[in-house]
Amino acid sequence: MVTKSTTTKKVKTTKTTKEKEPKLELTKKLKKEPKMKVEEPEISAAPNEIEITPEKLESNNGSNSKYYEAVGRRKSSTARVRVFTKKSTDTQPSEEKALVTVNGKSYEEYFPEQRLQIIVEAPLRKLKSLNRFKAIVKIKGGGIHGQADALKFGLSRALVLFDPNFAKKLRKAGYLTRDAREKERRKYGLKKARKAPQWAKR
Repeated sequence: MVTKSTTTKKVKTTKTTKEKEPKLELTKKLKKEPKMKVEEPEISAAPNEIEITPEKLESNNGSNSKYYEAVGRRKSSTARVRVFTKKSTDTQPSEEKALVTVNGKSYEEYFPEQRLQIIVEAPLRKLKSLNRFKAIVKIKGGGIHGQADALKFGLSRALVLFDPNFAKKLRKAGYLTRDAREKERRKYGLKKARKAPQWAKR
């Protein structure tokens, strides 16, 4: 018997060069494209030599110095009061007036009526320390009279935080009592909170 030896030829499958060509072309294109340059902003002065505006200086001094903060309310008005001890650099308009700024204005400009100015100054005058303190106030809501009362209450609270011994005089004068009186809401079927329309029999 004659046996024939069958040999299997291994056929190597090779990828065509056409498939590889687009990948090479892409990589070549990417290499050839110039890289984007990020332009850095030119700094005219050194970081230590940057000029500071007067507004920034004022805010920095205010934040660094110690203060006593309190909130006063009256009707629908809210006053946030910060009390600082007066420095020699602080300029005061006159000895008979306090150093109080309300929403960026002096309290005399904000409250043009004299009776409202007397309400604002009342806690400081009671303690006989009108020129001793400086106050910065932010007020919102309500009318001008309610705002003045809210400022008085907040200022009294802040002064007590500064020195608890002030509480006895201020409480006796009634400046540490929250005045809860507010306008009553209008009711349905009535003209005002309690006023009813005229009743007609016929």
